[in-house]
Amino acid sequence: MKVNGTHYRSLWWDHDKSVLMIIDQRWLPHDFRIQPVETLEDYATAIVEMRVRGAPLIGATAAYGMALAAQLDPSDRALEAAWQMLNATRPTAINLRWALNRCLAAMRPLPEAERASAALALAHEIADEDVEINRQIGAHGLELIREIAAEKPAGEPVRLLTHCNAGWIATVDWGTATSPMYQAHDAGLPIHVWVDETRPRNQGALTAWELGSHGISHSYITDNAGGHLMQHGQVDLVITGTDRTTRRGDVCNKIGTYLKALAAHDNRVPFYVALPSPTIDWTVSDGVREIPIEDRDSREVSHVQGVLENGDIGLARVTPEGTDCGNPAFDVTPNRLVTGLITERGICDASEDGLAALFPDLAKQ
Repeated sequence: MKVNGTHYRSLWWDHDKSVLMIIDQRWLPHDFRIQPVETLEDYATAIVEMRVRGAPLIGATAAYGMALAAQLDPSDRALEAAWQMLNATRPTAINLRWALNRCLAAMRPLPEAERASAALALAHEIADEDVEINRQIGAHGLELIREIAAEKPAGEPVRLLTHCNAGWIATVDWGTATSPMYQAHDAGLPIHVWVDETRPRNQGALTAWELGSHGISHSYITDNAGGHLMQHGQVDLVITGTDRTTRRGDVCNKIGTYLKALAAHDNRVPFYVALPSPTIDWTVSDGVREIPIEDRDSREVSHVQGVLENGDIGLARVTPEGTDCGNPAFDVTPNRLVTGLITERGICDASEDGLAALFPDLAKQ
């Protein structure tokens, strides 16, 4: 997508310098900064510190990390060590392990001398695949928006609500939950997006930054406003992303998603999840019991980053000094609360049968 008129992906390979470049998302939406990722430790740090974030983007970043590892030392032992380092960075998003396993499986049969070039080619492939997957998700989600728009008076916008940032900077491009929004806007359909702030990191601000850059009408709202808007008929459709979805359709996403699903269910508002297939964990059935939930630094709760009065970007503490803070980063929405899953192969019920029908090749693995 575009930033100040220039097209960017959230990461890209600088062929002249042979290095991965990323948008450092810690500074968004206040400052647009680009940085190289040069060492294996840099890759791990970028993921842990959320310089890159979003399940698909983490996976793509990890693939480039494995390519660097193969360049430094293509031995089985070194590659296993790199896998362990990168896999330990964030426990919830399944795309990380999916990409690491795919890279390791592709390199193991090869002679050591061929592993580095093959790993880099695979990293490029994973990044390009992500862009196309998200484009297809947007095409299928667009049809949902078209159906709602057809029932509305001429000119009245379709009002969507989303939680966290499942936008292009959480993927390689297009985004998951935002892809239908971009495609609806580009097709000339009037839409308005309610953007949850998504505490504690206020990642809704990233969505607002994205949508504003694309000219899409939106309002940034507090996390607790969504239920009120649904009660008063001001939300036509909820679309969120997902960091891991079980084979039966339970959805793990940013903390607060479950509450939005409950409110949507109570008010009969369709609740859809944009789901790229690499985010399906076919080894897990019960999301509440089986998906590990990341606990993050309490300072993300006690402090808020923003622009200070002097114009600097800084942290402000919002809690009494010494207050203990809990920070579970994700929650799980049971499949019974999910209207449907928007995938690159189409839309299906949030169920084992629904996913298996679209992905018979993956469900049997």
